[in-house]
Amino acid sequence: MNKAYIAFDLGASSGRLMLGIEKGETVELEEVHRFPNDSVTIGGTMYWDIPRLFHEMKQGLKKVARRTDVDIQSIGIDTWGVDGAWIDENGQMINLPIHYRDGRTGKVIEEVEGLIDEEMLYTLTGIQKANFNTIYQIYYDKKYNKVIKEHGYKWLFMPDLLGYFFTGNLYNEATVASTSGLLDAQTRTFSEEIFNKLGFKREWMNELVMPGTKIGTLSQAIQEETGLGGLPVIAVASHDTASAVAGAKIEKENELYLVCGTWCLMGLEVGTPYLTKEAQEAGFTNEGSAKGKIRLLKNINGLWILQQLKKCLNDRGLPVDFPDIIAEAKESSHTYAIDIADERFMAPVNMEQEIVKACEEVYGIKLTTMGDIATAVYNGLGKLYKETVIQFEALIEESITTIHMVGGGTKDQHLCQVVSEMTGKTVIKGTTEASAMGNVLLQQGSC
Repeated sequence: MNKAYIAFDLGASSGRLMLGIEKGETVELEEVHRFPNDSVTIGGTMYWDIPRLFHEMKQGLKKVARRTDVDIQSIGIDTWGVDGAWIDENGQMINLPIHYRDGRTGKVIEEVEGLIDEEMLYTLTGIQKANFNTIYQIYYDKKYNKVIKEHGYKWLFMPDLLGYFFTGNLYNEATVASTSGLLDAQTRTFSEEIFNKLGFKREWMNELVMPGTKIGTLSQAIQEETGLGGLPVIAVASHDTASAVAGAKIEKENELYLVCGTWCLMGLEVGTPYLTKEAQEAGFTNEGSAKGKIRLLKNINGLWILQQLKKCLNDRGLPVDFPDIIAEAKESSHTYAIDIADERFMAPVNMEQEIVKACEEVYGIKLTTMGDIATAVYNGLGKLYKETVIQFEALIEESITTIHMVGGGTKDQHLCQVVSEMTGKTVIKGTTEASAMGNVLLQQGSC
């Protein structure tokens, strides 16, 4: 019977239970249960439906419990970062986790910056400013939510919260905590300076644990409900990007990873954070890695524009899919490239028309074929990735040799070729299921 590991991989639109099954020296991933992750708006506040997510996770465990062909070793959970919920003195969750797109924190940004300015925050944490960062969520909760102000005893990030539901144990996993804007990038601990300036209490947070730490076993109630035994629950690299990078199997500090999907994350694993004003202004952020290092990265545009182009083509009656678009793009040889980072491509009414219009304005040429229009996007992506690679090389003062591409974008061989040709780097194509694979590998190494 093959050993297997349960990887819960939750994203902003869906979650799934993936089974990582040992087959000799390799691990094969199998999707066992997939479920939607729909936000719920109540009274103008946008929440994550955590009861439904937990219910679906247990349904997945019930499916696994019926399997007779695998020997389950452990469970790991990875999710998105920054969000979480509060536990009271009695161990009860007292609020639904609020969605990072909710606008409530906008009213406290100036208040926080009046106590500690943006530049100092970056110097301490290495995290780029964003309204949804945990630092602003906690400040808002403790000032404006009376229930949390009085009874908010412990903060749990999303994967910590789900781990708590399964085991009853409180902890904060280091990679997801590193997204919060509350960790000192040098010491990798919660920043005393930030907590003191904002009036936060360290006891609101829990023990920081590193990826690979066993945080408990399934509670008796969960065992009885699902039919599984006392499986260990492992705190993997519970921020999904950290798990994805672990799944990319980076070996050297001068090898880039490109986690490629609707949006892309490009970065390096480095030994020390980059906290200079130049790094801040260039958009670099410093988060924790599965290896205890720093993931120096940039969030850049990915396949969003191509996805919207396909939608436009379908809306006007063309029954095309991505293979059709890719095949046409391969036949096009022009060098026109749109500016992928231009705000005009964030949410235009018609992406196809916007691409055509942009090329007409810049090059004086009107693109007419699907292949030519798509090529302007591919060229734009390649150009953006090349510029980002150059920024990384300037920052670390070292030549980059290799780009490890993982995620859904690796299904597009044409994109991989464009990245290689335009950056001049060797592209290694990894798994499309990078987060789940990294989740499993970290469990495998801890069992």
